[in-house]
Amino acid sequence: MEKSSRKKFLLRLGIIALLTLLIPTSIIWWIVAQPTWKSNQLSSVTIESQRLKAHVVTLSETFHPRNFQHPKNLEKCAEYIHEQFVKAGATKTEFQEYQTVDGRYKNVVGIFGEVTSERIVVGAHYDSCGKTPGADDNASGVAGLIELAYLWGKKAPTKTVELVAYTLEEPPYFDSSQMGSFHHAKRCGDEKIQIPVMICLEMIGYFTDEPGSQDYPVPFLRAIYPTVGNFIALASRMEDKAVTKKLKILMKGTSDLPIYSINAPGIVQGIDYSDHRNYWPHGYPAVMITDSAFYRNVEYHKEGDTFDRLDYDKMGKVAIAVYEAVNGW
Repeated sequence: MEKSSRKKFLLRLGIIALLTLLIPTSIIWWIVAQPTWKSNQLSSVTIESQRLKAHVVTLSETFHPRNFQHPKNLEKCAEYIHEQFVKAGATKTEFQEYQTVDGRYKNVVGIFGEVTSERIVVGAHYDSCGKTPGADDNASGVAGLIELAYLWGKKAPTKTVELVAYTLEEPPYFDSSQMGSFHHAKRCGDEKIQIPVMICLEMIGYFTDEPGSQDYPVPFLRAIYPTVGNFIALASRMEDKAVTKKLKILMKGTSDLPIYSINAPGIVQGIDYSDHRNYWPHGYPAVMITDSAFYRNVEYHKEGDTFDRLDYDKMGKVAIAVYEAVNGW
């Protein structure tokens, strides 16, 4: 084979190999990540970072530890969240109590807007793992939930919004019928409540601009997602692709915070690692909003998960994005 012909052959071979790699990658990217250029408008709403920080400090320091073995601290957390919902101006508030082998525990519910049989549910668990402070996991989510209450208290939503703070999301109750969200989802199903989307706030406070700070359950995903942990993610099962994409579009553009999404089978580690999982069996679309937990935050379920490591400005942007998305649903 002549030298020029050999070069052409190798070039064609290289192009074929590249296309063989790029085409499947592009297809998977399109299915899993659902890229979109659509977005919402920039929000004029603001949330004070110091208010978010105050909530996180109260939950992670004042009421520490807040696991199932410290029911008095969990009770203080529930009372604190309930008090905030009342101060915010909730239409209706209640405690949803239930019994376990270890005692009685309670979810905290706050409804905003007119009370109807159709509502958007936004939830976050307030317990923490073991004796960890749980600032990111999940005082951050609860802080966002509380500030959402104040936003809807100032301007009532046009549709019913139910905010729920769950107990017993963490081990040893995770993936059991004793999770607070299990009981809330079951009640919604029993009462025939219509839920177009359930939004789970699970760790929304840790962000970093450090190169290589973002990891993924499958190495291949590094090819289609950022490797720097400075974004917020939406995660759900494959069946909820349309709802996830709609939520992402409504959240995007409300601030300069980057927003990505992933829909994947439950076998992908982390997809069902929070309270949204309990709404799926009842036929409700449910999406987790997260900073990706242990794929970014090295202090996940450790003593170092403290309030001083969180970015309250970005946390506020996450809450505002959820606020605008729900309002635009």
